[in-house]
Amino acid sequence: QVQLVETGGGLVQPGGSLRLSCTGSGRTFSDYPMGWFRQAPGKEREFVGTSRWIGGRAHTSYYAASVKGRFTISRDNAKNTIFLQMTGLKPEDTAVYYCAASSIRGLIVGEMPKTGNYDYWGQGTQVTVSS
Repeated sequence: QVQLVETGGGLVQPGGSLRLSCTGSGRTFSDYPMGWFRQAPGKEREFVGTSRWIGGRAHTSYYAASVKGRFTISRDNAKNTIFLQMTGLKPEDTAVYYCAASSIRGLIVGEMPKTGNYDYWGQGTQVTVSS
């Protein structure tokens, strides 16, 4: 059974930082896209960013415009784990953050924001940015 488990959410003040982790089990994710989405109350789930394998041990990441330059995705393939480092947090970043994994190894950038391209989802972790 494939599972993704997120940790690291919490309450942080505006301008602060937080790091989320997502560990997968049941299969190896190193060669497949893994990413992050978020969902605020009353809103649809939205794309945050995705990391994609580009050959060898290399991965590259793509981000939504709203978080680019503030959020960074990294991976520890030995631990089947992906991270989301969030800096410069704003109240509008408040949401439940979900980790997701795709089975489409060659997922193109234009398809990364679509939730239907991800087969596995974590349970979500709450991030609240407030003073």
